[in-house]
Amino acid sequence: MEVDVTVQSVRELCKLRDSDRLRNTLQQIEHYASRQRTAAEMLGSVESDPEYCLIVDANAIAVDIDNEISIVHKFTKEKYQKRFPELDSLIVGEIEYLLAVKELGNDLDQVKSNEKLQAILTQATIMIVSVTASTTQGTMLTPAEKAKIDEACEMAIELNNFKSKIYEYVESRMTFIAPNLSMIVGASTAAKLLGIAGGLSKLSKMPACNVQVLGSQKKTLSGFSQTQMLPHTGYVYYSQIVQDTAPDLRRKAARLVAAKSVLAARVDACHESVHGEIGLRFKEDVEKKLDKLQEPPPVKFIKPLPKPIEGSKKKR
Repeated sequence: MEVDVTVQSVRELCKLRDSDRLRNTLQQIEHYASRQRTAAEMLGSVESDPEYCLIVDANAIAVDIDNEISIVHKFTKEKYQKRFPELDSLIVGEIEYLLAVKELGNDLDQVKSNEKLQAILTQATIMIVSVTASTTQGTMLTPAEKAKIDEACEMAIELNNFKSKIYEYVESRMTFIAPNLSMIVGASTAAKLLGIAGGLSKLSKMPACNVQVLGSQKKTLSGFSQTQMLPHTGYVYYSQIVQDTAPDLRRKAARLVAAKSVLAARVDACHESVHGEIGLRFKEDVEKKLDKLQEPPPVKFIKPLPKPIEGSKKKR
């Protein structure tokens, strides 16, 4: 992603935060969040329900927010390299990096003493950042440069808060929109699957092998990081039902859960089993198969050899 860092303000690159689209969506979320609805209230096709349309739009905006945060991260990284060029290789997460930049500013000596940094970074990362900060060749930022960086960090933090609010609302409506899918993978994972797939109808038409890898990411980690990104693992892999399985069986569990999730999404798309009975049955089927996989193999009994047939021996 190429970002023109010669611009005077991050507002010239990112316009979503101040857009009418985001503002209207947040207002509608506040309106619907105060109402309690059940799946039995929905009549006709789920796609024709106005709140379902809001959920689809909100998920699309959440994806756009992630893109905006990536642009802000790139902009900030280019600007802050003057002061601490090694920081972006030490803190991989975009939001964590932006929060750290906002807290550090020109004063790199406060790494160990800053309470906010201790809340967002691990002790190992803080130690590495502190040691690197003491030997960095970066130079001080001017007040104007620091103001641009602070503005970008505040925009990203605000956008991230909006995204959290959107996901919180969408999760609260999953038992209303997709009760059977939520019964299998949980409301949080169901909301993420709907968001990245583009809605319940599109999710229900996907093959299970594609649903299994929805949400998979590739990240370049620093040499000091102990984090391991498993390939071909998406939201389904990190759902509660899969994580409760033994580590060596989680990939098999993810395949089973993805297959049942597609079936549950098709049930929800047809507006059947509004209380999640079919989803619960699918979940029980998955749990039974996983329990069967985790059973120890049967004990093999050693079959004794038959008694040898001894004939009469010749006497000398």
